[in-house]
Amino acid sequence: HLHHSGEFMMSYRFMTMQMSGNLQGSNKISNEEIVTTVANPNMPPPTVRVVPQEMTTKMHMLGIMYAPTDDITLMAMLNYVERDMTLRTYQGMAGTNVLGDFESANSGLADSKLGVLYRLFDSPNHKLHANLAWIIATGSNDKQGEVLTPMNMKMSMRMPYSMQTGTGSQQGELGLTYNGYVESYAWGAQGLYSSALDKSDQGYKPGNKIQFSGWVAYSISHDLSVSVRLKYSSSDEITGSDPKIVAPVTTANPANYGADILDLGVGINSVIANKHRVALEYSTPLNYDVNGVQMEMENMLTLGYQIAF
Repeated sequence: HLHHSGEFMMSYRFMTMQMSGNLQGSNKISNEEIVTTVANPNMPPPTVRVVPQEMTTKMHMLGIMYAPTDDITLMAMLNYVERDMTLRTYQGMAGTNVLGDFESANSGLADSKLGVLYRLFDSPNHKLHANLAWIIATGSNDKQGEVLTPMNMKMSMRMPYSMQTGTGSQQGELGLTYNGYVESYAWGAQGLYSSALDKSDQGYKPGNKIQFSGWVAYSISHDLSVSVRLKYSSSDEITGSDPKIVAPVTTANPANYGADILDLGVGINSVIANKHRVALEYSTPLNYDVNGVQMEMENMLTLGYQIAF
């Protein structure tokens, strides 16, 4: 949303996402199927021997918005992410004998964002603005982690792409956002497209992503509202590869990235003293179709606070 000329807004959001189990396309796939049928492009061994079991991602997002004019709002967002994954290693070059589980964790500054919102249309009931942003590669993509190998050795290796806190690539983002209002109801829609502008120093770049959101909110009172939101996102696989990410695990294969996902979110929003806003949203996938083999998201919880002045 845009702000009036001279207005500032600061925000903090905490997001936690839970993932468990694995999908091949849109179907569940067991650990045993993965280690006996899913090819390891970094062979030997010929098949994957390490399988992700659970993953928790926590993100802290600090944002600031400022409107130099009524038609332009500038924004900046700084992100800090924590990733924690449990993986299971299977013994040797083949078979289904479990060797053991191990933990992989990483945390740090993630990629940041600078953007501008430009008003295209404004009436009492309908508003439309354009979104333009630069996603800055401030996160790290070369962190090491200790793994349990199929040969029952512990060694330090570069973490797979999904465990890094950054992409290593500068990205551009374009979009349109519409908001509508009448009496106690508000609704809106947003379309965003992002694409990497360059490859990382490691020789790869994240896939293009397109995202559509639509929502409806109802004001229970002057200070309290509830909302329902649908979000569809489609992202491509990683282009290129990091030659140092070579572990026999699904997350080390660039082809196992990108998905088509439809999420449902329900939220509650409270305004205090006309300038403090606290909001909570719970979302879960309705439909999930991944490239290759990937972990399945169970749910995501987002808690946010905003103050305008």
